[in-house]
Amino acid sequence: MLTWLAANWTEVLGFVTGAACVLLAARRHIANFPIGIANNLVFIWLFVGAALYADAGLQVVYLALGVAGWIDWARHRDTADGLALGSTPRRAIVPLALATIAMAAALVWILTAFTNSTTQIADATTTAVSLTAQYMLNRRWIENWFVWIAVDVAYVGLYLVKGLWITGGLYLLFIAMCAAGYRGWVHARRRQQGAGSGTPPTEAAHPATVPTSLRG
Repeated sequence: MLTWLAANWTEVLGFVTGAACVLLAARRHIANFPIGIANNLVFIWLFVGAALYADAGLQVVYLALGVAGWIDWARHRDTADGLALGSTPRRAIVPLALATIAMAAALVWILTAFTNSTTQIADATTTAVSLTAQYMLNRRWIENWFVWIAVDVAYVGLYLVKGLWITGGLYLLFIAMCAAGYRGWVHARRRQQGAGSGTPPTEAAHPATVPTSLRG
């Protein structure tokens, strides 16, 4: 057992910190930030070793957002039930889709031209979709959970192909936790609306500019 742990310590540590981060974020608990930052550092090491360079770069973005988000969420408590939540405006759907496609195309080119990656399309696409989900979380749009679930399904396949079985298992857990997170956010929004928080039906009041990071 100790030998196995020594050989797989990065994946094990990533599993534990990643699961804790998503659970706390689903509960809208600010403690997800320090745990999420630790998770990012672990996965930077892991993904560089697996030649998943776009994913490694994504961790750097998440780390920076986590530091800033830690400060930002501490300052934004819009209702007695926590951060105000909203739904994705229809006008944002097409721009989000186009931005995701553009990011994925740019990342495919970078990975093909400058790295030895053998999974350029999968690595680039999952990274671009993750950033879109993170932006939606920025705005506290409840549908961000649907995007996270979709990209987590893709990540499971990618990590299994790369032989990262523990990390693949973590992302299976993420899928279930995201479903629970969505239900929790829906119930919290109903409580906020019932309390007369004044949150518009399509967008959260005073949206935070920086999110928590949900992923390693």
